[in-house]
Amino acid sequence: MSAGLDHAVDDAASTLEFDPYDHAIQDDPYPVYARLRREAPLYHNEAHDFWVLSRHADVAAALRSDGQSGGAYSNAMGVSLDRSAWNPHAHTVMSFLAMDPPEQTRLRKLVSRGFTPRRVLQLEPRIRRITDHYLDATLPASGAADFDWIGDFAGKVPMDVISEMLGVPPADRAEVRRLADLLVMREHGLRDVPPAGIEASLQLFEYYREHVAQRHRRPTDDLTSALIAAEVGGDRMTDDEVVAFLFLMVVAGNETTTKLLGNAVHHLTAHPRWRDRVFAGETPVEAWIEETLRYDTSTQLVARHLVQDVTLHGVTAPAGAALLFALGSANRDEAVFPDPDTFDLDRPKDQLAQILSFGGGRHFCLGSSLARLEARVALAEIVRRVRAIEVDRAACVRFYSANVRGFARVPVRVEVR
Repeated sequence: MSAGLDHAVDDAASTLEFDPYDHAIQDDPYPVYARLRREAPLYHNEAHDFWVLSRHADVAAALRSDGQSGGAYSNAMGVSLDRSAWNPHAHTVMSFLAMDPPEQTRLRKLVSRGFTPRRVLQLEPRIRRITDHYLDATLPASGAADFDWIGDFAGKVPMDVISEMLGVPPADRAEVRRLADLLVMREHGLRDVPPAGIEASLQLFEYYREHVAQRHRRPTDDLTSALIAAEVGGDRMTDDEVVAFLFLMVVAGNETTTKLLGNAVHHLTAHPRWRDRVFAGETPVEAWIEETLRYDTSTQLVARHLVQDVTLHGVTAPAGAALLFALGSANRDEAVFPDPDTFDLDRPKDQLAQILSFGGGRHFCLGSSLARLEARVALAEIVRRVRAIEVDRAACVRFYSANVRGFARVPVRVEVR
């Protein structure tokens, strides 16, 4: 019997179960995603009463259907199934990400007045300075070096970039980074934010409340001051709204970019042909980034609250239910991406244009340009400085989270140029 037939028989004999809190599934969700797309494209987890959409066409369409104007998929309960986060007050910590129009439209317009494309582009020199600072401290002048790609580099750069934008002093950044890590880490068997994460969130809120108060007293040219001053037709953000957006930036903007950088190095080094081409300058860093976003996106799942029944593929998910969009599954859908389980840096741009890593519709990630810019600067600089890189795969430590996929530790050995 062939290996492929063995796999098919095993699938047929096993019960299809998907639970994003299961660490075994988080270790490798993609075989289960493939079964969801094939066997239960609108899947119901009866034990915990949530639903999952896994096919690209369904997820792409649903991302563009919000809880207003006849849409079925509401953001008003938040985007995480964590018990403490799934509630009508989710916007107090997740800003407009946990809102439907017209509230979402109003607040996003105000945020966009401060968080402009020009402001993002102007960050590039600072991102280069931060990148150089950590690589200078990590890489020797010649020879080889061993270090933790996450702990020594990828876990520090994104938080420093966010902190620079917000005006957080350098002396405070390590503590802010530590608190942000506690917010998204999930212990095995726990279906909620752990007590340490709840305490961390309270500390972060107090920190940012004081930070906003300071900017009222002494405005600067940072994003916090820009948000306080942002105005649309006489409307301004309240202090609570500014704090909620800062909180969202720290959680969403920091962790997802750290995981993108970790996933990029982990997967590239597993494919020596592509690694050699990238480090020889034969394949652009941008192709490496986009295929990483498709192949193993940082944000795997986002939740929605159904405000009306949804019937797909002969199955109905009822109004009032919680439903997950499996972005990681959609990005591996064979109907859109040929040979989807192959890491391929030669994928055509029209395919990569269809990745759903940053969502879609009204809630398309406002920070997507910043994430791509950070990744491009950081990865291009490591390619410029290093001729070879290897990952100690057996020593890698995965970071367990309800919806973010990546690593807490990626030991590497590099040879500098």
